[in-house]
Amino acid sequence: MLNKYSPVSKDLLSFAIAILIALALGALVIMATGSNPLEAYSAALKSALGSNYRVLNTLCNTTVLIMTGLGCSVAFNAGIQNIGAEGQLYLGAFAAAIVGLAEGIPPVIHVILVLATAAGVGMLWALIPGVLRTRRGTDEVVVTLMMNYIAILLCSYFVNYPFRNRAVTWPETEMIQASAQLSHLHPLSRFNGTFFIALVCVAVIAFINRKTTVGYEWKMVGLNPRASAVAGIMPKHSMLTAMLVSGALAGLGGGMEVVGVRHRFMDAFSPGYGMTGILIALVAKNNPIGVALVAFVFALAKTGAAGMEMATNVPAELSEILLTLIVFVLCAQRSLRAAIGNTRSQHGQGRQAEQ
Repeated sequence: MLNKYSPVSKDLLSFAIAILIALALGALVIMATGSNPLEAYSAALKSALGSNYRVLNTLCNTTVLIMTGLGCSVAFNAGIQNIGAEGQLYLGAFAAAIVGLAEGIPPVIHVILVLATAAGVGMLWALIPGVLRTRRGTDEVVVTLMMNYIAILLCSYFVNYPFRNRAVTWPETEMIQASAQLSHLHPLSRFNGTFFIALVCVAVIAFINRKTTVGYEWKMVGLNPRASAVAGIMPKHSMLTAMLVSGALAGLGGGMEVVGVRHRFMDAFSPGYGMTGILIALVAKNNPIGVALVAFVFALAKTGAAGMEMATNVPAELSEILLTLIVFVLCAQRSLRAAIGNTRSQHGQGRQAEQ
């Protein structure tokens, strides 16, 4: 039945089915706590989409997830696994906060300089595992995962000691200059212009993937490095380029968080944006537009969870269960679809052999 649909339609349908199954299973968990699932889900939707400023807050929370998901998708698409988006995010945010403290720079130029620095630092941090992978064959999964801890602890040291704002109790830097800030566009929301920057990044990566030689090479290398080499593509160069772009996007996400949302660097500011970006990229199958849509769904669940907890006895951690169930159902669907396809192929070959 699904054969009459396009691949994009199939993916959207699979995602919708996964959400419905996750909601149904989540309802069972909610009933186990003695609460009404309809009331809980209603409270979550009201908290995330119940008014203009709540919608804007959800979009604001979507922004950083778009950037980490987009960064991971670029690397995954080229066959190199960047699990270090969290560390690149942290370093980009910290670098943005330091450059944002500089005085005497015109507003627009200052914002551009801050974001460019954040992207550059993220790119440099991604360069290390990229070079180790392409030159030495080192497993980039292990390297990027370990480098996350180095980046997070390094930023934590800097913000706790040499760059700490002594006027506050929580470890954080001083507020960046007004010339480096993007103003909030609603008095009750932190929504700001970085959301539109994220959408521009989505459009740029989508264009690169579909219309440029670089995007074609990323895809071919991701599908089969050996075959792409025979076709004249340099797999190592493509992998390294994709890793650098991936790190730049994650670092830029950290800079956007500082410039538009917090206006300073705060210790432990990320609840796992980088790791969530990995899931978003996998669910979206590395499609940039899909990344934006999935990031919105993830932000919707996380934003609505707080309101659900306040209105009912359901803990906010249920949102993590729902997101995990969505990923689990999608993985099960893809595995089942592949198994059915292999079975049909073997069955067809058996018929041909009999004839």
